[in-house]
Amino acid sequence: MSAQLVHIAIMLRVNRVRRLVGKREDKSMAIHNEAKKGEIAKVVLMPGDPLRAKYIAENFLEDYKLVNQTRNAFAYTGKYKNKEITVMASGMGMPSMGIYAYELYQFYEVDTIIRIGSCGSYVEDLDLLDLVLIKESYTTGNFAQNFSGQKCDTVEASEEINAVIEKMARDQKISCVKTNVACTECFDAYMINPESYVKNLPKDKNITCSEMEAFALFYTAQILNKRAACLLTVVDSNCKKQVLTTEQREKSLNTMIQLALESAIKI
Repeated sequence: MSAQLVHIAIMLRVNRVRRLVGKREDKSMAIHNEAKKGEIAKVVLMPGDPLRAKYIAENFLEDYKLVNQTRNAFAYTGKYKNKEITVMASGMGMPSMGIYAYELYQFYEVDTIIRIGSCGSYVEDLDLLDLVLIKESYTTGNFAQNFSGQKCDTVEASEEINAVIEKMARDQKISCVKTNVACTECFDAYMINPESYVKNLPKDKNITCSEMEAFALFYTAQILNKRAACLLTVVDSNCKKQVLTTEQREKSLNTMIQLALESAIKI
């Protein structure tokens, strides 16, 4: 495709988005979220899977209400121990996380997002079902360049929110490893040569695991002067060649969910 055709395609896309925005009665509201202002809490827990958001609402929240189902990115707002909390799905990958996190922060005045998800281990020290709290997220991707025009490959979680989670883990006697993660642009199990990818990760970053959303969340929070954290459960091991079944994944994340909720009421 020629450069001219690429430019035309881009401009058609830009004009389509502008028309979509222009048709909205309230131009301060999000394109991908139908929740009304006031229906999203200041603290949001964000699993990737819409059905996990539904599971959390049904099993942990009281008086919950479905406030978004656009594109099936389910969002529920309810109360956990009298604290209003929203649980919303991010979908998979940095682009999806970037859209939903931006809209939550920018249009719904969300202060804090805690991602709760799964990861793959790259080291012998992490076992299946271990819980990790992310300090830094590293990516070889171009999310930052696309979003802000700035080159950035490493971004930190909120130290303040991490401190709350760490204290809660100690109080609840929950083992939680603080570490750094690689945020990939494709599912590493499907990479043509995942061993090469892991080998080429910068050694000074001390990366022990991988997932696909944390960098976009942390970077969006940083740009918008908001707060973000990420709790992950190890569901597969690259070096040990171990993996949880789909059923095991669904039933084994309650410890992480409980820690995130208990932390959220302290924020």
